[in-house]
Amino acid sequence: MIERLHLVDGTFELFRAHYSKRPDRALKATLGVVDSLRALLRDPEERVTHLAVAFDNPIRSFRNDLFDGYKTEEGMEPVLLAQLDTVEKAVREAGFVVWSMKAFEADDALATAAMKFATEVAQIRILTPDKDLGQCLRSTRVVQVDRIRKRVLDEAALIALRGFPPASVPDWLALVGDDADGIPGLAGFGDKSAAALLRAFGHLESIPADAASWPATIRGAQRLAATLAEERKNALLYRTLATLRTDVPLPESLEELRLRVR
Repeated sequence: MIERLHLVDGTFELFRAHYSKRPDRALKATLGVVDSLRALLRDPEERVTHLAVAFDNPIRSFRNDLFDGYKTEEGMEPVLLAQLDTVEKAVREAGFVVWSMKAFEADDALATAAMKFATEVAQIRILTPDKDLGQCLRSTRVVQVDRIRKRVLDEAALIALRGFPPASVPDWLALVGDDADGIPGLAGFGDKSAAALLRAFGHLESIPADAASWPATIRGAQRLAATLAEERKNALLYRTLATLRTDVPLPESLEELRLRVR
């Protein structure tokens, strides 16, 4: 069995390279992504043999048809927006497999690959700090790697950090929101209150309407219950937006993800 499969959030890497402290130069973000990938290959702790990189190109996806406030390319610096095609070409020419998402998002491709190859690989490592990828974690077989903070998050670590399992991550994001994706969440719900509810009830539809049935540790329970009752339809929509798709058509076999870096 293959030891590891690395799945890289290329869009995150592009933004990270663009806003890094590296000296400004032509195609700074594109060159930064390629340099970052090559540094990953040199990292003795990662032991990279199979890898794919997913990009949002364009930034919009099917989720924009569901919710007008979902993230778009508006506000992106033109010099960064202009490199969406360039970075994909550069990463391909460097020898990496690239998944270019149009109707879907890069995170959907990562989630699909994590499910598709879970039985063929000892461990799948998803390289991004994005909170929504937490829903993909499975024991120590599928983990999330934050290269900036040098932190690995597996299922047990997520439960210790958030207080609920991976399956509840979309529900949590529906309540607290996700600024990076344009999901507003529900007014008044913070990390602690949302986590306490999901630790007790698991999913939005299981949360009782009567705040008297909620954990006693939740402050302002009556007010939050009223908000949830009024905004339940929106909360379910936000959960749909935060739920990653696992049906992205990815044609490559695991063998085709073996490194062929030039």
